[in-house]
Amino acid sequence: LAHSDRPPSPVNVTVTQLKANSATVSWDVPEGDVVIGYAILQQRQDGQMQRFIREVNTTNRACVLWDLAEDADYIIQVQSIGLYGESQASKRVHFRTLKETDRLPSNSSNQGDITMEGLDKDRQLQTGEIIIIVAVLLMWAAVIALFCRQYDIIKDNDSNNNKEKTKPSSEHSTPERPSGGLLRSKKKSPSVNIIEVAPVWGYAWSQLPSHACRAWPC
Repeated sequence: LAHSDRPPSPVNVTVTQLKANSATVSWDVPEGDVVIGYAILQQRQDGQMQRFIREVNTTNRACVLWDLAEDADYIIQVQSIGLYGESQASKRVHFRTLKETDRLPSNSSNQGDITMEGLDKDRQLQTGEIIIIVAVLLMWAAVIALFCRQYDIIKDNDSNNNKEKTKPSSEHSTPERPSGGLLRSKKKSPSVNIIEVAPVWGYAWSQLPSHACRAWPC
């Protein structure tokens, strides 16, 4: 009679939120049964550690397992606690904790065990972080590209201004030497007019007065 008053074993025992040092175990209780608590048997598969967790006066259907070893295999069984005793242990559930460098849960199951179906919250979180990082990188790339473009424009303007400043002044005014050469080229060479003079010595001498001949040796 006492055995018939014990609640049935929990069903749908599942391990989720696997990490290197923690995991969450959840289960369901058949409807119509009065359950006031639960008990969890946690054991490492290599037999190095065993833990028994018991909690009453609660309606929780989940429990967080803490202080787990990294990259280790565990086996758990869950019992329901009723008003007149505890249920039979559920089927064994096997899981393996992650490494510190792991991000995604890696679940495995033995023959006769229930295969775990973890909620992949870590993967969703990682995907969101990647999207944010990619968006930030794209924004920085756009800012750098805009800066480089503005820098090239400023550099080209400075180069053009320097070229205009270094242009020779001949473009704006006529240099002295070329102007002087221009004037010299326009200056006409002096013309020499040669006038032929007929011999007038005898004529001039004949016109002299007679007394001049006396004064000047003839």
